[in-house]
Amino acid sequence: MSARGSAPRPAPPTQPTRPTRPLGERALTGLVGERILRSFVGLEPTAEVLVAIAAGRAGGVTLFRAKNVATPGQVRALTAALQAARPSGAPPLLIAADQEGGQLQAMSDGTTAWPGNLALAATGSAALARRCGAAIGLELAAMGVTVAYAPVCDLLGSPGNAVLGTRTFGSDPALAGRLAAAMVRGIQTRGVAATLKHFPGHGSVTVDSHHGLPVATVDGPTLRARELVPFRAGIRTGARLVMLGHIAVPALTGGRAVAATFAPELAADLLRGELGFIGVSVTDALDMGALGDHDSLPEIVSQSVRAGVDLMLTVHPSALEDRAVDGLVADAAAGTLDAGALRRSRRRVRALRRWIGRAPAQPGLDVVGSAAHRALAREIAERAVTLVRDRAGLVPLRPPSNGPWRIVAIAPRPVDLTPADTSSYAVTGLADALRDTLREGGMDATVAAFEAPLDPDPAAVAALRRSAAGSTVTIVGTVDALAHPGQGRLVEALAEGGSPLVAVALRTPFDLLAYPDAGTYACTYGIQPPNLRAMADALLGRIPFRGRVPVRLSLT
Repeated sequence: MSARGSAPRPAPPTQPTRPTRPLGERALTGLVGERILRSFVGLEPTAEVLVAIAAGRAGGVTLFRAKNVATPGQVRALTAALQAARPSGAPPLLIAADQEGGQLQAMSDGTTAWPGNLALAATGSAALARRCGAAIGLELAAMGVTVAYAPVCDLLGSPGNAVLGTRTFGSDPALAGRLAAAMVRGIQTRGVAATLKHFPGHGSVTVDSHHGLPVATVDGPTLRARELVPFRAGIRTGARLVMLGHIAVPALTGGRAVAATFAPELAADLLRGELGFIGVSVTDALDMGALGDHDSLPEIVSQSVRAGVDLMLTVHPSALEDRAVDGLVADAAAGTLDAGALRRSRRRVRALRRWIGRAPAQPGLDVVGSAAHRALAREIAERAVTLVRDRAGLVPLRPPSNGPWRIVAIAPRPVDLTPADTSSYAVTGLADALRDTLREGGMDATVAAFEAPLDPDPAAVAALRRSAAGSTVTIVGTVDALAHPGQGRLVEALAEGGSPLVAVALRTPFDLLAYPDAGTYACTYGIQPPNLRAMADALLGRIPFRGRVPVRLSLT
């Protein structure tokens, strides 16, 4: 083996054979350094990340809401400083963020609050998905973000899959494929690269890869006919990146339960060989529990490179990220990494960075959270809200013929159910949305708001039931009710309290399985302000319910 990782190919007999010169450390660093996507904590770049970028030891960075984001203007200044640190003549950095919309929005409150993918699925409209993607891409471009870790292509197959929730386009592979492809087209029209995730699909598992390794028991034909459909559609549309999820599919790896991040059968044979993907592959975050010890980053990175993944999404201290680069350089120098594969990967990453460099001129910050984008978000939410059942004919809600109109609104305090969640940045806004609709519609009613625990105990249930007593109507919102059974008990207790009751699933429609006897229930597909306002408007008769449930839901 040569120092470049493989035996030199013999020259034709008519030409003299020249010895292969081993690459020096600088050249080796150039060959592998761009494989690392760095992270850091701060609203300005740290000295360590700037040094790494200047030395060619980073292909880019990932920004996180809790670590790097305050305002759109601050993000724009941050990304400009990062780009200024790259070596002279180098193409633009990959600056990425999880700006999905819905329950995972990596940017600040100054950006548009998008209803989310499950709401788009409830509309069934590829045109809306494309327009939403274009608007997300435009806002990211204005802030200097060059890669969107979106759209999510996983199917929502399991009621217990809280990590996916409203991030998906639902259960139907064909619909998810159409909407994912449309969103890719939209995002990339703005010169921002879209990322299909999380290959080969988390929809059939319930284990959260942040905490352990999900193992899909699906067979190969089923995976191809179901989970891979949205990815195939996105690849055909020209998505620039695919993110490998930390999920095992033993049926495709010889019975071994190995994460796709480490499996060449999935990262190379399936993704590139069978699906024909020619773009850049990237790991999911490498600090997740599915991969083991957080401190073993150099070994994790080495395994992922050997599996055929191009970019490593690190979420680690800078010293550990440096060790990962040093390890790749040492492996390349020792010839334990395939030199041809390293060069092909570098060409793919460089091609992506050059594509980003051909983007239109950076738009101004006035597009971020613009009136046009807020109107689009509201249009999506209004077309998504769904009335699933109304046995008693309560909807639209009407004031009593005599006496005051008192509405009680109850909803859980927003929390992050998984690390891939930004719901905690939201507020419990159901009552506020009802008040706004009533005021704008000239309707005279009082709205009493009560915040419920995520999993109310019997005492909390009893107290909330007393608070709702005597109301004209009670509207109770639920979030992940199957995993938090106190919410189901709360709905049942309120129904027994005598006042008319409307139950609203604020996240996924699967909540309805936790209280199947409720006579009237509806779905918002999210807790963003547009979702809640659309629900208030529909309940009070100002707009029709137009959405359709986009998951498989067996109801009686």
